Amino acid sequence: MTDAPDIGVARVYDGPGDAQHARLLVDRLWPRGISKAGLALDDWIREVAPSTELRKWFGHDPDRWDEFRRRYHAELDASDEALERCLAWCRKGPVVLLYGAKDRDHNQAVVLRDYLRERLAREDAT
Repeated sequence: MTDAPDIGVARVYDGPGDAQHARLLVDRLWPRGISKAGLALDDWIREVAPSTELRKWFGHDPDRWDEFRRRYHAELDASDEALERCLAWCRKGPVVLLYGAKDRDHNQAVVLRDYLRERLAREDAT
């Protein structure tokens, strides 16, 4: 790949979006008020989400964002199987990482997108 992989992020409440993108839910918990049939997922990779402890500690507090990113990166480094599922989808084509949080800038899907892009770029460099 010469360009950055096409990995987007979207709230589950935003609607279906681009049909050309594989839709991956990356929350540990199913989002409130959304039916499983209505979400039209390709995969739910809950194991790649932050641990319950990290999620509760972060609490979507922007003041904890940098430390959350650091801790979540460490968890991702240790999550081989779930991370490989995400990477496999990214290698096939465009994906969108779905999340339920209200904050569009400070959520795990943003961190995961950047992490996946970095991993794929390292693969391409070798």
